[in-house]
Amino acid sequence: MSRFLSKRLASLKAYTPGEQPKVENLIKLNTNESPFPPAPGVEKAVKEAAEKLQLYCDLTAGELTRLLAETMNVSENQIICANGSDEILAFAFQAYGEKGLAFPDITYGFYPVWAQLFGLDARVIPLNENFEIEPAKYGSNDRTLVIANPNAPTGLALPLSAIREMLILNPDQIVIVDEAYVDFGTESAIALLPEFDNLLVVRTFSKSRQLAGGRLGFAVGNPSLIADLNRIRNSFNPYNVNSMTQAAGAAALRDYAYFEECRREIMKTREWTKDQLLRLGFKVLPSRANFLFAAPPDMGGKEYLEALRKENILVRHFDAPRTKDYVRITIGSKSQMERLIEVTKGLIK
Repeated sequence: MSRFLSKRLASLKAYTPGEQPKVENLIKLNTNESPFPPAPGVEKAVKEAAEKLQLYCDLTAGELTRLLAETMNVSENQIICANGSDEILAFAFQAYGEKGLAFPDITYGFYPVWAQLFGLDARVIPLNENFEIEPAKYGSNDRTLVIANPNAPTGLALPLSAIREMLILNPDQIVIVDEAYVDFGTESAIALLPEFDNLLVVRTFSKSRQLAGGRLGFAVGNPSLIADLNRIRNSFNPYNVNSMTQAAGAAALRDYAYFEECRREIMKTREWTKDQLLRLGFKVLPSRANFLFAAPPDMGGKEYLEALRKENILVRHFDAPRTKDYVRITIGSKSQMERLIEVTKGLIK
């Protein structure tokens, strides 16, 4: 680092994203991307938008917001779009983190990074021995709650009744529900918005809409919360969602049949892969995401990761005391998962 870096940030431990190597014939199951291309209409929409790149993009993301409101069955003033759900979360941490934050000890790795970056106090609440979030542990709370549902990297999901319990226990605190993986088998907390003005639901197009490279996220909440986030957006980067990404998002939303087809295929392949791993003696958590959190028999998670790497298969390992025996395996295409199982059979003695 340079001698000019702020002293406050000198100790900042940055988020470590999954590897993005450029290797031929690589089976990349480490970053929770979709194995499918974007919806068929996306390419045409992006090309048309590119013809007008001399102009600034729509500040309000009007057409995209309209389609999102229609899809989510909410009002347009309940939605904000951003450069990935990460940007939404960063806005929310700044907006609502002044009195501190609370989130699980095993969850999305960016939460503690943002807390440190923005100088916010973080209370880390341990998952139970089964890697589950226990709503009662979040009662009598004096700070903003941040819950990934389904959680990452475990893939475990809370039912709406548990989210409702947390909202009831925290009537004067914001509850942020990060739903990056909700389309793979979990009911969205958006259904609770009519009951609670302290709920903010954060979503992304990266996983179930096949637009990870487009960087598009959005949040749904009470209009006053969305106004808060827009205040921060307009104080940071009003043109945060470029024209091509807006067009890609709108085209993806219009093709609901393709969205359904892809997410159902991913869930089907996930269950097939889970069954195969269980037969090989793995411990596999019951995921409701587009990945599996699995512990191989007779070897550690890092050892399994390295053995797969030699076969040009990438998975993700989190080298911490409670997660070191596990790897997170993104659900790829059926043929990719068949190759994973074939290689794994040769590794498990």
